Amino acid sequence: MEQGEKSTQTSANDNNEGGEGEGEESHVPSGLTQEEFQALKPIIDAHHTYHMSLGQCYSILAQRIDSPVDRVWSVVRRFDAPQVYKHFIKNCRLKSREMTVGCLREVNVISGLPANTSTERLDILDDGQHVTGFSIIGGEHRLRNYRSVTTASEFSGVDGRIWTVVLESYVVDVPEGNTEDDTRMFADTVVRLNLQKLKSLVESRGR
Repeated sequence: MEQGEKSTQTSANDNNEGGEGEGEESHVPSGLTQEEFQALKPIIDAHHTYHMSLGQCYSILAQRIDSPVDRVWSVVRRFDAPQVYKHFIKNCRLKSREMTVGCLREVNVISGLPANTSTERLDILDDGQHVTGFSIIGGEHRLRNYRSVTTASEFSGVDGRIWTVVLESYVVDVPEGNTEDDTRMFADTVVRLNLQKLKSLVESRGR
């Protein structure tokens, strides 16, 4: 099965003015094989489908990683240490002793971005299904009402090769004075770079 080196994406129907994205295609990252899509469709339907309000945009990106899911998940699940693979985070402080659903983290962003700080809440952490997600609930940044979900799914080929597909989706408000395309381009760029760094990090650990 062909390997992809870059993360791939799709976005919600631009004409959707509320409710969930119309049509199956609006929820499927391009670049996945038909086999991958069929396997991931229940996960996309369950975890990467949002109720959207007017003035919001949506996107979902995918990244193949040549590594078993447990190795990928050990990095992705770390709500307390996103800076391990997220490019633009300077540091992170968990505001509670336990990393459980509902806990908060304070994130400081590196200089040069239109953001300084972000307060984020852990919405889901399912170690069995390899699903995690968070919401941005405060801070100095442009991503208002940002919600994100990340899933990791393992695949194996007939030749015994094992790889993982990470899906990361989000929904966010379009800021006043910005277009939907501008907002999605900014957020997609950040997510894409993070996923590429995740791939590089995990695969280097497996060598």
